[in-house]
Amino acid sequence: MQEFHDSTPTDVARYPMVPIRDVVVFPHTKAAFVIGRPSSVRALEEALATDRTIFLATQHDATVEDPAPDQIYQVGTLAYIANSLRKPEEATIKVLVEGRERARAVRVEERDGLYLATLRRAPVTVENNKRIAPLVSRIVSLVEQYLKIAQDNNPDQIHAALRASDPSQLVDQLADKMKLETADKQRLLETYSTQERMMRLVEIIEIEIEKQNLDRTIQTRVKRQMEKQQREYYLNEKIKAIHKELGRKDERAEYDELKQKVEDAGMTAEAYDKAMNELKRLEQMPPMSAESTVSRNYLDWLIGVPWTKRSEEIRDIAHAHEVLEADHHGLEKIKERILEYLAVRQLIEKPRGSILCFVGPPGVGKTSLGRSIAKATGRQFVRLSLGGVRDEAEIRGHRRTYIGALPGQIIQMMKKAGTINPLILLDEVDKLGHDFRGDPAAALLEVLDPEQNHTFHDHYLDVEYDLSQAMFIATANVLHTIPPALQDRLEIIRLAGYTEREKMEIAKRHLVKKQAESNGLKEEQVIFTDEGLKTVIEYYTREAGVRNLEREVGSICRKVARLLVQEKSANTDEQFRYIVDAVTVKKLLGPTKFRAQRAMERSEVGLANGLAVTEIGGDVMQIEATLVEGSGKITLTGKLGDVMQESAQAAVTYVRSRAAELGLAADFHKNFDLHVHVPEGAIPKDGPSAGITMATAMASVLTRIPVHKEVAMTGEITLRGKVLPIGGVKEKLMAAHRAGITTIVIPKENEKDLTEIPADVLEALQVNAVETMDEVLQIALERAPSPRPDANLEMTAPVWQQTPSNTGTAEGPVG
Repeated sequence: MQEFHDSTPTDVARYPMVPIRDVVVFPHTKAAFVIGRPSSVRALEEALATDRTIFLATQHDATVEDPAPDQIYQVGTLAYIANSLRKPEEATIKVLVEGRERARAVRVEERDGLYLATLRRAPVTVENNKRIAPLVSRIVSLVEQYLKIAQDNNPDQIHAALRASDPSQLVDQLADKMKLETADKQRLLETYSTQERMMRLVEIIEIEIEKQNLDRTIQTRVKRQMEKQQREYYLNEKIKAIHKELGRKDERAEYDELKQKVEDAGMTAEAYDKAMNELKRLEQMPPMSAESTVSRNYLDWLIGVPWTKRSEEIRDIAHAHEVLEADHHGLEKIKERILEYLAVRQLIEKPRGSILCFVGPPGVGKTSLGRSIAKATGRQFVRLSLGGVRDEAEIRGHRRTYIGALPGQIIQMMKKAGTINPLILLDEVDKLGHDFRGDPAAALLEVLDPEQNHTFHDHYLDVEYDLSQAMFIATANVLHTIPPALQDRLEIIRLAGYTEREKMEIAKRHLVKKQAESNGLKEEQVIFTDEGLKTVIEYYTREAGVRNLEREVGSICRKVARLLVQEKSANTDEQFRYIVDAVTVKKLLGPTKFRAQRAMERSEVGLANGLAVTEIGGDVMQIEATLVEGSGKITLTGKLGDVMQESAQAAVTYVRSRAAELGLAADFHKNFDLHVHVPEGAIPKDGPSAGITMATAMASVLTRIPVHKEVAMTGEITLRGKVLPIGGVKEKLMAAHRAGITTIVIPKENEKDLTEIPADVLEALQVNAVETMDEVLQIALERAPSPRPDANLEMTAPVWQQTPSNTGTAEGPVG
């Protein structure tokens, strides 16, 4: 719509105006939009009634419903209304327009309910092609780059715009088709110069490319971070679906089950709070993460360890006595101690019991005795071998921060037992080691202290656990390797070796029957006589226990089983029966392995019987002494330890101090060398208990008086001839009894130990308790030595006063 008069310039005209939102219409482009505001509808109708030309300008804020003239951009586009469609049921009109040229609103006024804009058309200028051509190439290159990285929905339309021959149309069509900000499009519309417009478009596209690259980088980074979680989520969902098809529980059900187990476990308040906190953490973790596995294992251990479940204890003393008697022969002291424990249990509900420690040589039944005690008391039995353990974490466990951490062996044994009152056997406690990883023996101090183990703290569980209701029994072969602090917490019960009679009874009651069944024989098919068992015990075993005896019995049973199979293959109908006596034992087992420990066949000069304790029990040890020509040198052989060598020196000094009483010349030591030897030289020997034996052998060889062959002795000697107490009396006396020795010499202070000796052994021995070395010589030598006469009296000189050439040997007295 135009108004003409003489003063109106040719580039100025008035047209109806429609404010549009979020859309910028460019010349040489088409746009479709919907008109709904009454003023816009009225302007459209006015334009349709004339030449179908309308002015389209974008409003500043799209949210304003009725913008004022100052809220509308001044530069817009004169457009031709190509088509309009009004739906009867709607108040809006759908319009398709074609942009023709740029124009600037000089004045906007409202008349008859519509906006009328007085416009000035944009000037048309001719641009320099030399400057335009490079810009066109740059724009094409940037647009191609843009399309590669941007997810644009109109790539075909953008490519069509690039084919425009006119640079001005190319820029307008690209600005219309590309996804640019409304403000950027408006600035391009307001730029009349084609060259400037192209330069501005280059800047805009370059910025868009940078934005797209940045978005792409961020998206790639986020994608990498999310990829693993999405993969885990996908796999977890798939696993859930598979479990659902198989009828298994889903993850939620597992959490509920874990929570129920925690509530039903009967934990302490501290452990319950710890478990519930860990369960909450587990619910928030991805199921397939490594941390969730650690938490799940921790909860499983907390739930698996017994907190309240206990086995019903048997407190019947008569029943316990029957079980112990049936499983073990002898060991009366230990059986009495167990019965005392059960008696106290009947009187006190929760006593703080002591920790027992069985000390004895291998094979005497320490481990099997622990199993019998568990059977007699109705407790669950678990065994923990401590031999070679060097890491403190084996007792207290590793902290959960370590990969593959587990509780200590104590907690593992409690879980294995399944009750809070098991019997835990700590086997080989004397063989604990220690290194840079800690001292496990020190960690056991808390476990084996009744005042502390009710709050035992395992590093893995990290909560207090009550061990006070568990019964601990330790076993050891020797005591000197156990730290004093640990010994202080143990009630030591010594298990000495068995006598021949006890070994015979054990073999008859248990070993023969067990080995016959293990080798497929019936009891009536192999019969051991007393002579046969005695031969095996004396000539094929040398031990305090019965472990090797069981092996030899098993060897005999295997050979008998072979004979049985051969007889069956011969199709004989006779019933198989094999008698094992002394003759058949040697036939089946071959040459004897040991010589019988017997007393000397005859009394000899310089040969005395000593008693010793070894790892396999007691033993009889013969000590030899002899004189040779020399200058007073003393030689000690037999692989003797430092303590034993010092005892020999003390014995020599004692003999020299008693030279007058023994009838020796004052300078007897200057003409002869003394050699003391302890046979079986390959075996290390040490200790002070052979002191009186070496002194007796020396006195015998110097006085030429034989030592009684049936006398054996043990005791420590002092320089003043006192006899001090020693250890291992029971083992030594039983070894002497096995060797057929009848007279024993022990220190006076060891008389109290005779109560531990079996009655039948004590009856067969004549035990002499002495305080001085003079009493020892009085018992051991066949006759008393003659004291040295007064120096002024001339008497027949004894052998030590004769010349070396007339000296006899230690084989017998010199006549």
